[in-house]
Amino acid sequence: MDGTRHIPTLPWTARLCGFLVLVVGTLACVTTATAEQVQAAVAANFIPAFRDIAAAFKKVTGHKILVSTGSSGKFYAQIKNGAPFEVFFSADDERPRLLEEEGLAVKGTRFTYAVGRLVLWSPDPALVKGEDTLRTGTFKHLAMANPKTAPYGTAAMEVMMNLGVWEGLQPRIVQGENIGQTIGFIESGSAELGFVALSQTLAPALNGKGSRWTVPASLHKPIAQDVVLLAKGERNAAAKALMEFVRTPQVRAIIEQYGYEVK
Repeated sequence: MDGTRHIPTLPWTARLCGFLVLVVGTLACVTTATAEQVQAAVAANFIPAFRDIAAAFKKVTGHKILVSTGSSGKFYAQIKNGAPFEVFFSADDERPRLLEEEGLAVKGTRFTYAVGRLVLWSPDPALVKGEDTLRTGTFKHLAMANPKTAPYGTAAMEVMMNLGVWEGLQPRIVQGENIGQTIGFIESGSAELGFVALSQTLAPALNGKGSRWTVPASLHKPIAQDVVLLAKGERNAAAKALMEFVRTPQVRAIIEQYGYEVK
C-alpha cells in the first residue's frame, strides 16, 4: 500500500441524476421567483379569443392572468374608481384614450389590438336572412348590448338607424348590459336573435350553428378595440409582458381566427 487515501466515487449514472436534480431544482426556484400574475379587464366580446391567448401566455411566460369580463363602459367607471386592474382590453378606442389623458393609464402603451365585426345571429338556422330579417320583423324579440356602455351596442344601434328600422324595432328590443349577456339572452330564448360579435359565433360552442348575417362595415363606425397598460400595472413585469405578447405573430393569428381584423 502506498498510503494514499482513495475516496470512493459514485457511478456516472448517480452523478448524472444528482446533476439533473440540481438543475431541475434550480429552474423550479427561478420559475417560482419570476412568475407573476396580472389582473386584466377584458371586454366581453373578446373573451372567446382571450381564453386561448391567456393559455398561450401562461405556457410561454409562466405568468398567470386573472381575468374580469364585462362592458367597456363599466370597466372605465371602475378603473376611475380605483379598481385594481393592470391591463385593459377595451371594445373601443375612446375609453383607453380617456384613461391615458386622465393619468390612469401609461402614456404611449395604447394600441389597437383588433377591429371587431358585428353580426346578427340566431340559433334558428332559418331565421336570419340578411338585412331583410330586420325589415320583415318575423320575430318577437331582438337582443342587443346597451349602447351607453358597450361599443357593440352602439354599432348595433347605428346599423338599425342606417337601415331605417330603429324606431319600429324599439318595442321588441331586449338590452343586455354587455355583449356576453346579450348572447346569453339569445341562447336562453329570451330573444330569437340579436346583434353580437362575430368572435362569439366563431367560438367552438357556437361555430357553424344557427344563422347569421355579418353586418357590412359600412353600416356602422369601425369597432377599433384598444388595449392599454394601466397605471397600477406600470411596475408589474407580467402586465408589461402581456402587452408585448399581444403583438406577437402567435397572438395575432389567434385574434384573426376569431374573425377580427388586425392592423
